[in-house]
Amino acid sequence: MDILLFNVTTAALMVLMFNGGLALLGQSTLGRRRIPWAGVGLTGLALAGVALQLCWPGAMGALDADPSKSGWWRVVTSVFMQNGGFGGAAWNIATLAAVAAFADWFWGAPLTLGLFAAGILLPEQIDKLWGQTSHSTDPRNFAGSSGATYFLGATLAAALLLRGGADDEGTSRGKAVRKNRLLALGVPVLGLAMWFAQENGHGLVSCYGFALGALAWAAFRTVLHPDRDLRQPPRTTVASLTGLVGRRAGGAD
Repeated sequence: MDILLFNVTTAALMVLMFNGGLALLGQSTLGRRRIPWAGVGLTGLALAGVALQLCWPGAMGALDADPSKSGWWRVVTSVFMQNGGFGGAAWNIATLAAVAAFADWFWGAPLTLGLFAAGILLPEQIDKLWGQTSHSTDPRNFAGSSGATYFLGATLAAALLLRGGADDEGTSRGKAVRKNRLLALGVPVLGLAMWFAQENGHGLVSCYGFALGALAWAAFRTVLHPDRDLRQPPRTTVASLTGLVGRRAGGAD
């Protein structure tokens, strides 16, 4: 029962962040946006990690982040290994693909990669300040991309809180902003509840990501252009690429 509740709350937190990303960008705009190459690259690395595990039985032992093993590289390489079976790996890669795409469209590729790297490197260092390292690291998470993904997703929630989200046609601006801000606040609130009630590290790293996202918005908001794709449509958009893939798949049949 405890495992079921852990999984349900972890999934619920991701749903909040996913909906926050949609509100921040505007769901109806996604098809008109450029290909999120930073998101594609991060997802590709995660898929390559799974392929490596399938081809090399010793990959996990060499690349995971088990604290009983030495190796400076493990904190990074472990993110692109998956340790939750087929279902866990599929969830991690799907959520990484969605969150990294949202982040790329909003923050831009360089800042997205920087925030993702922060999600890999910062939580353990912050935990050390609070003396929480031994508690916040779930033994199942010696490998897996979920921690960095939840961290990155929470940066979008912070931006949604401070920006108010995309314009929502058919809804008054004030009402939409209030709704979006409540949605954004749900991320750190649920994250803290998960941490205190379950010692669920996903909740804790989401709070860290939320704080860094607020700092990133304050520092970079004047140079962010999340709506550039809508004013200057790129040659290749998500919708055009999807249509091309669909036509080729149909022709192959």
